[in-house]
Amino acid sequence: MIEYVRGVVGRRAESHVVIDVGGIGIRVEAAPATVAALAAGETREVPTSLVIREDSWTLYGFADADEREVFELVQTVSGVGPRLAQSLVATLTADGLRQAVQRQDAATVMTVPGIGRKGAQRILLELADRLGPPTGADGSAAGASAAVPGWRDDVVSGLVGLGWSAREAEAAVQAVSERVALDADVPAVLKEALRELKRP
Repeated sequence: MIEYVRGVVGRRAESHVVIDVGGIGIRVEAAPATVAALAAGETREVPTSLVIREDSWTLYGFADADEREVFELVQTVSGVGPRLAQSLVATLTADGLRQAVQRQDAATVMTVPGIGRKGAQRILLELADRLGPPTGADGSAAGASAAVPGWRDDVVSGLVGLGWSAREAEAAVQAVSERVALDADVPAVLKEALRELKRP
């Protein structure tokens, strides 16, 4: 709805900045790193995303349009609101999150304050194949070198064949992938995944 705000950078705080647009001070919520990059008195254009709630309208600002797009996509995950989405992008960066999703790396996602194991697994599952590959030079290299377990598809298929839903199978494989070798035998991984599914 509001693609960007262009104006003079005014008052800054740790988590927001005020942009003077034609004599009107517009408060933009932003990550500390984004705020730090906006020098007071400069005329800047800040990519933004407007989040409308029943009791509030909040404008979030970003370092670039890519961050904004990832922020908006992350909010489609069950249980993830704008504050948590902002924290994800701020802590991991847009490409860092892409790499974590590409590798199904729950441990990295769990470094974000407020996200536990189940939340990380849900984020990885629901964002799979939706964020695309890392766009930066470093991210592309990391993405290319990130190995995908050879047993992954076979184990998911095996679990589905045993009666589990695709979502349950993906979640179980994601959980065991952190403790199973990339070249492990399919039967051994399947056994681990079944143990994971039977946990209370």
